[in-house]
Amino acid sequence: MKIASNGLEFEVDVQGEATAPTVLLIMGLGMQLTAWPPTLVSAFLNAGYRVIRFDNRDIGLSSKTSEPLPNLMWQALRYKLGLTVQSSYRLRDMVDDTLGILDALSVHRCHVIGVSMGAMIAQGLASRYPKRVISLTSIMSTTGARSLPQATPKATLAILSRPKSKSRDDMMAHFVKTFRVIGSPGFPYDESELRARLSAGLDRSYYPAGTVKQLAAILASGDRSDEVRAITVPTLVLHGRDDPLIPVKNGEDTAAKIQGSTLHVIDGMGHDLAPGVVVRLMKLIVPFLEKASVEPL
Repeated sequence: MKIASNGLEFEVDVQGEATAPTVLLIMGLGMQLTAWPPTLVSAFLNAGYRVIRFDNRDIGLSSKTSEPLPNLMWQALRYKLGLTVQSSYRLRDMVDDTLGILDALSVHRCHVIGVSMGAMIAQGLASRYPKRVISLTSIMSTTGARSLPQATPKATLAILSRPKSKSRDDMMAHFVKTFRVIGSPGFPYDESELRARLSAGLDRSYYPAGTVKQLAAILASGDRSDEVRAITVPTLVLHGRDDPLIPVKNGEDTAAKIQGSTLHVIDGMGHDLAPGVVVRLMKLIVPFLEKASVEPL
């Protein structure tokens, strides 16, 4: 379904009973709502939750912003030099996108789960609108503090590189290679399953400019440590020990800055939601949601 929010239109998927407690899933950089594995969505539904997913702005079937594409290399250099990064929007705008979707669906409070950039948005929602958030689950993400370790050169190259051409074979080869670089060494994908999911994503939408715009928004948002420190809702922080894109110290820093949060570091997990990773995550998330649901406001 299409939902208007913050001056844009968003593709939103809602599953489960309207009266069930709601889990809002926020996906990461350049990824569509369909990047949430079906097994993960089914696990929440089977546990009695209503599940909401959506395409962030500039990705999937949601609105594409009209501002010119930023020069990412130049903006990245400005970021490294401590200069202001120029971007047509920031993460706080994507927080307001999310809030508007909740308003349109009449969701007054929900559990919020985000991965990578999606967790940055989730952190902002929990910090700025705590009365709307029952609990926060921040997966493979960061506070953006400048002192934290950055992505490995190989992971950075994988994310910033582009397919050799627009042919389907070249695009598939590119994305398979990227997932191999940033993925979980302890939880490898079945090659045929990975290709099937990537192919379905390409059929649904392919808009690489959106990834560039979203990455510029992350850089422009800078250090969000003060925002993260203000989070008071029950929080679960999950991170892979073998994450080459957002190293594990970022997750440790996130947990350290949220009073009362719980951190779980998963051996063998990289920066993906491989089937084996999903199994491990759900064993931690579902009990956490159950506990958070009964805690006093």
